[in-house]
Amino acid sequence: MSQIINFLPPKELWPERIYTLPEYKDYPKKMNSTEELLDKNLEKGKGKKVAILFEDKEFTYEDVYYQCNQLANGLKSLGIGVEDRIIIRSPNIPQAVIANFAIIKLGAISVPTSPLFTAKELAYVSNNCEVKALITFFELLPDVEKAKPDLKTVKHIIVIGGDPAQIRDKGFIPVQDIMQAADKEFSPVRRDRHDISILLYTSGTTGPPKGTAHMMEEPLIVSDGFGKYCWRVTENDVIGGSAPLAFGAGHATFCAIPYRFGATASLIAKFTPEDMFETIQKHRITVITLSPTAYRKMLEVPDAEKKYDLSSLRILTGGGESLTAKTYYDWKNKFGHEIFESLGTTEMFFVFISNAVSLKAKPGSIGQAVPGYEVKIINEEGKEVGVGESGMLIARGPTGTIYWAAPEKQKACVIKGWNKIGDFVYRDEDNYFWFLSREDDLIKSSGYRIGPEEIELALVAHPAVADAGVIGVPDPVRGQNVKAFIVLKQGYSPSDALKEEILAFLKENIAIYKLPREIEFINELPRTVTGKLLRRVLRQ
Repeated sequence: MSQIINFLPPKELWPERIYTLPEYKDYPKKMNSTEELLDKNLEKGKGKKVAILFEDKEFTYEDVYYQCNQLANGLKSLGIGVEDRIIIRSPNIPQAVIANFAIIKLGAISVPTSPLFTAKELAYVSNNCEVKALITFFELLPDVEKAKPDLKTVKHIIVIGGDPAQIRDKGFIPVQDIMQAADKEFSPVRRDRHDISILLYTSGTTGPPKGTAHMMEEPLIVSDGFGKYCWRVTENDVIGGSAPLAFGAGHATFCAIPYRFGATASLIAKFTPEDMFETIQKHRITVITLSPTAYRKMLEVPDAEKKYDLSSLRILTGGGESLTAKTYYDWKNKFGHEIFESLGTTEMFFVFISNAVSLKAKPGSIGQAVPGYEVKIINEEGKEVGVGESGMLIARGPTGTIYWAAPEKQKACVIKGWNKIGDFVYRDEDNYFWFLSREDDLIKSSGYRIGPEEIELALVAHPAVADAGVIGVPDPVRGQNVKAFIVLKQGYSPSDALKEEILAFLKENIAIYKLPREIEFINELPRTVTGKLLRRVLRQ
């Protein structure tokens, strides 16, 4: 880590890593995750098997292998080597997965970024990790061009798609220019299993995006843990969903887990409910993971249960926000499937709590600890609390939080070797965990601790309410008051009378001390691409 040691926190601030599953102990000291996930499928004679499905296209393991090697050789010809950081700016398309494989095979560090990042955010990420090259999809080039004057360390901009002549005229490199003449073989650069190979940036819900560093072994860890024990993946599976490759959920789902088992990844460039239904049907998806918002939008499609064949699905998971028992039952009643809610973070790389552990869902809960992880709840004094008591969620396992160039953030997020997740939860007698609130969002009013999500769920049950967001606002007497922002359904208009009606409805569903003292009607709530509510924007 000679190039990057100054970007990483001191080792004493790293969380303790525990390797309790036997699979984790067999990894070689020196390894390359692309070799393990991709090359070994060819060694097993699976070269002709489909690795990636995208729209009407099929990419076999052989296709992905050779294109990965050509791109790795092409990048090497540009002077890119071990530990150089390379941004990928792309929707979920096969070329982005291939680029990720190639970067890691080369020994460099892959930095997938959200295609929704603005030019300013893109420049911030690029400068924060001192990127040497940037690979972008042609349709996302305008923001790259806008950011270009501020990209302090970028030497090469490589473009997927578009007109090669036009790209060259702009001073950029069409990807085919470095791939066409490149050798189809490339020897993987094996590095220490604990060397950094991936940088994922958070979506910036509480400020600028934060870099989270991930080790060479982690794509194997999430495959051999969650992939094996929760999704129970086999080579016959087709794994789909819509989470961006730049997030832990999307990266593990589309750049790691399928290939460990010789299975197939199904990609969709942009989520719409109808496109997701059609993709499930066309690709015969067996395992799918979606955000709760995505499931709810799919429930709104009229007669979807009659229009689409979802018989291939065997397991559905979700996370990133609260699924709610209502969404669980609405989906089960309409389509016949259970959705196994889960909890994971980009910092931890993937899911570490899930209802899929036992395949016995408790609707409304986030599930049990995934094999390989230990999970606890502590109070403000750092002492573990008992069943039914609420507190801060901490976890440890074979993955953990390592922030890039943020030592103060690192100090705040590791407690005696445990990862502080940032969620306020409780557990029941069966060791299922139940989400209450993000710690930052917890409302403290007159000595009560109030989770905003409970109030939001009660609000959206009112027939006039399409969406709701709840925050705490300062109050000189109570400390904070509960304030609700409400988006109304079509056909309803804001009025004081409607506020009173909503409050009367809430009194029947939540404790009186949780009632909003302020209600504001707005046209739309600020949310991330994955549906997470941006409470900081509401607070501003």
